[in-house]
Amino acid sequence: MTALPRPDIIITHESDLDGLVAGVLLQRLAKKIFGDTVRLEAYHYNFWKQRELREKAAWVTDLTFEARHDKQNWAVIDHHVTEAVPQHAVLVHDVTKSAGLLCYELCRENGLHSPALDRLVHLNNVADLFLEDDPDFLLACDYANLVKHYQFWNLHELLGGEIEKLLDHPLLEVMAVKRRVENPLGFEWSKGNVTELCPTVGYVETVVGNNNLIVHQLLEQKATRYPVLVTLFRRANNTVIASFRSRDGEALKVAERFQGGGHANAAGAVMPKSVRQVPEAVEYLRQVLSPKKDAPLNSLESLFAGLETRK
Repeated sequence: MTALPRPDIIITHESDLDGLVAGVLLQRLAKKIFGDTVRLEAYHYNFWKQRELREKAAWVTDLTFEARHDKQNWAVIDHHVTEAVPQHAVLVHDVTKSAGLLCYELCRENGLHSPALDRLVHLNNVADLFLEDDPDFLLACDYANLVKHYQFWNLHELLGGEIEKLLDHPLLEVMAVKRRVENPLGFEWSKGNVTELCPTVGYVETVVGNNNLIVHQLLEQKATRYPVLVTLFRRANNTVIASFRSRDGEALKVAERFQGGGHANAAGAVMPKSVRQVPEAVEYLRQVLSPKKDAPLNSLESLFAGLETRK
């Protein structure tokens, strides 16, 4: 049985279903082992990388293990590729499993499991690892799209933290209809609206449909010459999020240029606070990926200043 330190906090990834499932499961595990309800916090990659690590003890999941996390009384349960080697922290790591599945295996070791959780963790694993050959692939993508569409904390509150309630939830009907009706329309429109950011990265405009599935279809059918495709999403708080996709492991490398992270072929990044609109984000991406020779960007202050003047 894996020995875990008593956590002061549990931290997970805010952007997707895997982070929600993994975070809630770790909360339950801490309650079972230590008898405490440990506070759950969720972060996007950019904000997490900038956050000061104040806690003496923590569990972190669905966020890439870094050298700065290698601390006594810290545990990281994750599946992203990492070059860091733990000397002090507990690292539970397997790139072939979702973070949710890794956390559920720890739960099972401690007697926390149920048929409902078995099913939900399976669907999450299929969606997060994008297991296209699994018979539940499209359904799993509908589950994952719930978090993309309604957002992490809204769903958490709606479910009261009981993630099992997602199974056969009425909102899945909305996701299924959107997939059947919107995706074909969105694919055809997006196919004709891909803009070059640099010779290897194209920006895909989207109007309707599941962005991830549309971009996956574009890459699978080689409907565009760019090996990496990016879509942009503006949240209600004016934060702009970039999602990078590829088929040959290049997406993560591009995301890391924007302080982002994720998987080799599916990664993301949050744009700087100065970037508040999608057109501004497109310009920012282009400047970083293909800077002009007469304007070296050892600093991005000039770009931010230009963006501010256009508001």
